[in-house]
Amino acid sequence: MTENEYQKLDGLALADLLQKKEVTSSELMEHAISLASSRGVELNAIRYERYDEARQWAADWKHEGVFQGIPFLLKDSSLASKRLPMSLGSKLFTDTKFSFDATLTQRFEAAGLIPFARTTVPEFCMAPTTEALANQGPTINPWDATRSTGGSSGGAAVAVASRIVPLAHGSDGGGSIRIPAACCGVYGFKATRGRIPTGPTKGEIWGGMGTDGVLSWTVRDTAAAMDATIGRELGAPYDSTDPEQRLLSVVMEAKRKPLRIAVWTEAWDGIPVAQECLDGVRYAAQLCRELGHEVIDAKPPALDYGQFVRSHVNVLAANIVASTNAKLAGLKRSLREDDLEPAMLDGYELGRAMTAEQYVEAINCFHHVGRVLQSDIDQYDLILSPMLCQLPVKLGYLAMQGKFIDFREKVAKYATFSAVMNASGQPAASVPIHWTSESVPVGVQIMGQFGRDDLVLRLSAELERAAPWHKRIPARFA
Repeated sequence: MTENEYQKLDGLALADLLQKKEVTSSELMEHAISLASSRGVELNAIRYERYDEARQWAADWKHEGVFQGIPFLLKDSSLASKRLPMSLGSKLFTDTKFSFDATLTQRFEAAGLIPFARTTVPEFCMAPTTEALANQGPTINPWDATRSTGGSSGGAAVAVASRIVPLAHGSDGGGSIRIPAACCGVYGFKATRGRIPTGPTKGEIWGGMGTDGVLSWTVRDTAAAMDATIGRELGAPYDSTDPEQRLLSVVMEAKRKPLRIAVWTEAWDGIPVAQECLDGVRYAAQLCRELGHEVIDAKPPALDYGQFVRSHVNVLAANIVASTNAKLAGLKRSLREDDLEPAMLDGYELGRAMTAEQYVEAINCFHHVGRVLQSDIDQYDLILSPMLCQLPVKLGYLAMQGKFIDFREKVAKYATFSAVMNASGQPAASVPIHWTSESVPVGVQIMGQFGRDDLVLRLSAELERAAPWHKRIPARFA
């Protein structure tokens, strides 16, 4: 297999070749390492590469699991891996090592995914862009080097968009899988709360807002990864009933009964939505009509969006304090001014000043948002919305400077439709079916009822077939 041939196949296609013994894991790993060493370096998307070790891992890998033994990348998040250290995009956490694997890491490897490096993130994974100072420069969007890759799974989105790997680990606490998927023209799916394990050392992420998953080139790869990783783990505080049908079989079915789909084109608090983002939603809505679905124009349910944003700020600030203090305790020293980026340092001080009452009020706000959204969507099967309110922003616009709350308010006007889905715990995806005339990706969000990951993935696959994106590759790599 040539490197060019490798780039044209998704994860399941590569797994099929492995099963037929037409290629080896070692061959695939060499192609992934070559691309990571060139494109990954050029775009500043790779951290903690373990290439020599990965060659041996691939040579020794047993061809098991749905992916059989293909190259894979873990996000530079706190997902524990004995193979790979992490930094959380922070100088303070540089070279943090683990003596154990997270439950999800174990499930990834059992599925036949071989992690050989990590992908870049913003500090503490708390920004919808990937410009951490600890990474010695921004991660570059392969479609437009002047624009953000999104975040926090920005490096993962870049790795998939530039064909280093067909799918990569991501996590989503306010849109961190879906936002970079939209910015980089790949598929990003956030599962229902409780579907993906967070253990063994964590019960929840950011007050129940966060979950892990993957970004991928094809919908079927994501479905296969979900089938391999979902399921409650012992002692988990959240539970979500397993799907009635394997998700891979759902996305492979050509015809199902029509769905009732609402379309949102207005944002809360009068936040403006760029015309290109509206064009993407309307294009998706028209495709849905042509596919035989019932499509209804609707408005988002009434929410105190400002209160939600403040609640999100408070929960994030509390987590900055908890993570920072735990690390400092291990280092046996106090915080230094240059340990954190300016906005994060301000968030740390904000968290220290927070009261217990404010934290409880924030969690109660999340639960209220969940009830409102789940009640509203109950009359529909799915909802379409813009993924972002603007095109991918220019680098520097969302740099972590100034006050933490000012930074987060900027984020709230940019990714207005994303974090509410984390508060409600509902499944959602960003589908790359629209591009501007300048080849800038425009993601469209699909939102589902709680537990109906199958319907989100099903419509994603239908749109993928109706408007294939697989032949699109950034001009710099064409």
